[in-house]
Amino acid sequence: MAGKIHDVVVVGAGNAALCAALAAAERGASVLVLERAPEEESGGNSRFTAGAIKCVYDGVDDLKKLMPDLTDQEIAMTDFGTHPESRYFDDMGRETQYRCDPDLTEILVRRSRDTMLWMRDKGVRFVPMYGRQAFKFEGKFKFWGGLTVEAVGGGPGLVESLTKAVRKNGIEIAFETRAISLIADDEGVKGVRVHHQDKTSDVMAKTVILAAGGFEGNAEWRCRYLGPGWELAKVRGTRFNTGDGIRMALDIGAMPTGNWSGCHAVSWDRHATEFGNLQVGDNYQKHSYPFGIMLNANGERFVDEGAEVFSYTYAKYGRVVLAQPGQFAWQIFDKKAAPYLRDEYRFKGMTKVRADTLEELVSKLDDVDPVRALATIKAFNEAAKTDVPFNPNVKDGRATVGLAIPKSNWANRID
Repeated sequence: MAGKIHDVVVVGAGNAALCAALAAAERGASVLVLERAPEEESGGNSRFTAGAIKCVYDGVDDLKKLMPDLTDQEIAMTDFGTHPESRYFDDMGRETQYRCDPDLTEILVRRSRDTMLWMRDKGVRFVPMYGRQAFKFEGKFKFWGGLTVEAVGGGPGLVESLTKAVRKNGIEIAFETRAISLIADDEGVKGVRVHHQDKTSDVMAKTVILAAGGFEGNAEWRCRYLGPGWELAKVRGTRFNTGDGIRMALDIGAMPTGNWSGCHAVSWDRHATEFGNLQVGDNYQKHSYPFGIMLNANGERFVDEGAEVFSYTYAKYGRVVLAQPGQFAWQIFDKKAAPYLRDEYRFKGMTKVRADTLEELVSKLDDVDPVRALATIKAFNEAAKTDVPFNPNVKDGRATVGLAIPKSNWANRID
């Protein structure tokens, strides 16, 4: 590493980093990738995801180009719909309250399809997200939310495919090599100071790309920027994301930007490990709450579980759960909801209780007021409209009436 001046040094080895490395090498650059983690834990948070990527598509023909293995049978039994640029732009604006960077958003949306085709050509295989973004209803699968495609093998598969492509293109990855600081002077950035095998050295480069992720693995930074209590949050992803890339940039005068007090916060098993567990993957997440209700320690509902399809609320409802007494909530479902629960609800290591009656159920909910919980469930059942048909694939308008906190869709009685 030391002694040679590289054209490009990429800090990080997740999806963004490895794609950047491949793109630079494609243009003839000599590239070195620096990864803090050992190879078996490499890939940052990309390794801990489902490997789903949102892209523009105008119909099944676009998806067939992206997924050549898509069968005629799959096409016949599926309504893939469309995900035009206009809807993607609308999603970005609505979910960020129109605070997203317009130039970067335009690149993200308008180049999404071509980028995924480019990734496919580099060796990443894609399949439809049947298990997470579509339900079979009245004999046919229907996709919703615009998130239709995932990498084969999920996040680990995505990282492994890109790592293989990087090596195939002659790019070196230095594992267990932590970037400490940027080497910079009045003329700009000249390289990276790194720590590897108990030694510190300088890696010189014409260009440095920081793709080292966020600071979710840094408890002190979580509390400093996200607020009190966040040091106690479970971390869905890697323990190696401690904000090094952000700190290095700030140290040489980069301008802080973005939503520093916000983050991607999902519902996560109360008894999960402190950091992501590669044996469990993303099975600690619990995203089927639109088809049930959530109760806090006081036995009360605290959010509209059916405000939107989960893909528009899951990354912000984790913050709402963390703000509840004891920083937890129980998700409540009955047998009618069982066919629509995602695979993570069948994970053997999850926190779960079952009962044959509501009275028995509330007595089993650890740390929850059972009297208030029972009253809340009964009030919800009485308020749930039954004259509107249930449909898991669309916002069906099957709502509650008269509750202080409504449920706007999929309000099935828990009976």
